[in-house]
Amino acid sequence: MYDLAIMWDWLAFAVRWLHVITAIAWIGSSFYFIALDLGLRKNVPLPPGASGEEWQVHGGGFYHIQKYMVAPDNMPDHLIWFKWESYATWLSGAALLAVVYWAGAELFLIDPAKADLTTWQAIAISAAFLAAGWIGYDLLCKSPLKTRPTTVMLILFVGIVVFSWALNQVFTGRAALLHLGAMTATIMTANVFFVIMPNQRVVVADLQAGRSPDPKYGQIAKLRSTHNNYLTLPVIFLMLSGHYPLAFGTQYAWIIAALVFLMGVTIRHYFNTKHATGSGPAWTLGATAVIFVVIAWLSTASTWDGDYDAIEAMPLTDSQMRYAQAEGFAEVESIVLGRCSMCHARTPNWDGLRWAPKGVYLETTGDIAAQARQIYLQAGVTQAMPPANLTGITSAERRALIAWFNAAGGNRLADLTD
Repeated sequence: MYDLAIMWDWLAFAVRWLHVITAIAWIGSSFYFIALDLGLRKNVPLPPGASGEEWQVHGGGFYHIQKYMVAPDNMPDHLIWFKWESYATWLSGAALLAVVYWAGAELFLIDPAKADLTTWQAIAISAAFLAAGWIGYDLLCKSPLKTRPTTVMLILFVGIVVFSWALNQVFTGRAALLHLGAMTATIMTANVFFVIMPNQRVVVADLQAGRSPDPKYGQIAKLRSTHNNYLTLPVIFLMLSGHYPLAFGTQYAWIIAALVFLMGVTIRHYFNTKHATGSGPAWTLGATAVIFVVIAWLSTASTWDGDYDAIEAMPLTDSQMRYAQAEGFAEVESIVLGRCSMCHARTPNWDGLRWAPKGVYLETTGDIAAQARQIYLQAGVTQAMPPANLTGITSAERRALIAWFNAAGGNRLADLTD
């Protein structure tokens, strides 16, 4: 129970669970308010200063909602701020990034075939990408182009394509897509923290002081909120992409990631228009379908996964060497090659498989050593692999996997974060 590798995996699970919960809360409130804002009726009698209203029914009750474009005449006694959902989502996401990708940099983040990085170099580049995305976006929104929202969005898309390509030149395909999503999520949360909330506080302060609030603060906050609305769906796709090798296990992963943003825009435009007018434009459905088909085609347009002989000849890292030289490795290698590699191969031999599950390869000494912790957890401690024990791995073989992992020092804290 106190096995460090198991505890670390449960930590990742707990943080992921928290991240999903907070993300649901943030995305849910964001979608609700966008739909509410677009569905407000403006051609009805309204109180002074109100710009629209809507009646809603939910949970057996009726709700009467009115929106003030700038602010009401008097500050309400009870005002609810929607901010913690965004902050908690980003903080839990950053923690998950650190637990999975930074602590597991050698396995999930670094691709030696692309860039020979140390763990700390990879982490520094990872953090720098997140910061650079926000800085570039914020400068663009404050530039003279800020009055031309369409131009801003086009430039933003070009920046996304460039970042997608750059990330794919440095990190694994899985990490590249994840980081593009994390960078976009950082922009969204920074919009809330640095722009939307401060502007709303200015309006509240003016009301409390008896001054008429300047409409520009609400307009700026509204623009950033609209950006967040259109960025939400691509972020969700990119966060889920790590579970689907078809999305990241291709040399065209960076193009797929860029197209995901276009698909997110077409989907959101359909629903935003539907909320505002009662019917969504049909062309957006066709455009979404076409983009998705192109993405699916790109995922299989090339089955390039590296030259096997070249990969096998690559020198082992210090961490891989430790597992490859640990007591019991010869037996473990035989077990893995006999029980696992028919599926986890660059060209799987199992009927019906064209790609290794989760993009995990277990063919070479380096492959097996790199996946030591997952082998230990998936096939040693638990019976998750092989699925339904289709290849008949025995209890003695599972014990051998456990013994090898422990002999290599896999449960030392230093190794968990190496």
